Amino acid sequence: MPIRRALLSVSDKTGLVPFARSLTEAGVELLSTGGTAAALRDAGLEVTEVSDFTGAPELFDGRVKTLHPKIHGGLLHKREDATHVAEAREHGIAPIDLVVVNLYPFERTVAEPGVAFDEAIENIDIGGPSMLRSAAKNHESVTVVVDPADYDRVVEEMRDHQGDTTRALREELAVKVFLRTSQYDAAIANYLGGARTGTGASFTVSLPLEQELRYGDNPHQKCALYGNFRDSFTRLQGKELSYTNVLDIEAAADLILDFVRPTVAILKHGNPCGV
Repeated sequence: MPIRRALLSVSDKTGLVPFARSLTEAGVELLSTGGTAAALRDAGLEVTEVSDFTGAPELFDGRVKTLHPKIHGGLLHKREDATHVAEAREHGIAPIDLVVVNLYPFERTVAEPGVAFDEAIENIDIGGPSMLRSAAKNHESVTVVVDPADYDRVVEEMRDHQGDTTRALREELAVKVFLRTSQYDAAIANYLGGARTGTGASFTVSLPLEQELRYGDNPHQKCALYGNFRDSFTRLQGKELSYTNVLDIEAAADLILDFVRPTVAILKHGNPCGV
């Protein structure tokens, strides 16, 4: 089914207006809140405020805007389930086919020296992760975008598939959402744990995929490298790296740190063959 209604609520407005304009040109109704709605109107786009869509006002200085059955029901009901469809119709719940949300900048806020605890708390996004998770759970029917870098892909797929996106893209974007919300929650837990005791009960680290490796410790094993390896090392020639190659590189780097003059190290299976 083609995308007919989209909800946009973003902190990072990079690429927002061109993307929203493409949606409008495709006949998509835009729902939005606060600053996002203002940015769209300033660009000359027609947008419906979420409060008008739900019939409920924003509450508590904007802390409650999208936490409403007409939002989450519109995202979560199964389009192929006749009972869900009938229940949605009975309660006046219209489907929302696309969610575009990025989150309050909590990580950037708490990274600032001397940030006040109250300011950090106000930058904990509640409605955003809730919408993202609802949409991602129902990615069978709903497209969800958490990263502005994916706007063009969504527009291209809509052009190529009669206004819809493929299940493969929806699934990929849903995975991206759950990764992002898990990172976000981990950052909050890390901050609050440290703010209370100086050291949290646990510390969660999320590392991006750097590259897939040729194989693991043995040729039949799959392996991948996570983190920022390529910030420190550049492959000049040869095959794609294997797990053993990475161990050799790490050992070689540790070895040459003992020398002041420019040094070359050659290793095989962790054993120096020449320096």
